[in-house]
Amino acid sequence: MPHPSLRRYPVKSMGGEALASAELDHRGFHGDRWYAVVDGDGRFASVKDTRRFRRRDAVVRYTASTTADGQVEVRSDDTSWLVGDPLLDRHLTTAMGSDQRILPEAAVSHQDAGAVSLVGTATIAWCAARWGGSDDPRRLRVNIVVETQTPFVEETWVGHQIALGSAALTVVERIPRCRMIDVEQDGTSPRAPWLRSLGSERDLYLAVYADVSRPGVITLGDEISVL
Repeated sequence: MPHPSLRRYPVKSMGGEALASAELDHRGFHGDRWYAVVDGDGRFASVKDTRRFRRRDAVVRYTASTTADGQVEVRSDDTSWLVGDPLLDRHLTTAMGSDQRILPEAAVSHQDAGAVSLVGTATIAWCAARWGGSDDPRRLRVNIVVETQTPFVEETWVGHQIALGSAALTVVERIPRCRMIDVEQDGTSPRAPWLRSLGSERDLYLAVYADVSRPGVITLGDEISVL
């Protein structure tokens, strides 16, 4: 069974960092996806092509974390850089085959359709039991994994407010998934694909988005209450 976790992704589409606690503001986890790898057309590096994203599979080979003084460090193999270092942008440009820069959020939000993403442990365990492969929640890139006993119970929270730590969240919608869940990334290997089965059995939905209705601090192990 997967364990509860809190995870932040300082650079969109790169590997992230585990947290013992997280400060939530109205945008979500403080610092989550604040940066993105952006090409000359203003599209974000990802593993898919859409209006906002351009497929750059190399982006998942990098990991981003936050230093003690609040800077963002990006690592690839045994090399690391701080965001803002021209050598980092040069490395990304070489790896991805076109001009790339890491930029902070501006007019176009780096978040997708909700401030934070959340899934229950029972949901992940159900998927792994049914379709095989890894039950590591990192394949879903969610911010919050909460302890649950019933698969997909978090979907029943859509339209409701939940309390977690000193924060309150409003669950807004289910999350439609993309090929990212079947890609080796963020230190984990999927081992078996889920996307095709998820499409045929669950219309591609897995986990939920929530907006922050009351900023606060959440800590690993906090119990969730549906209000």
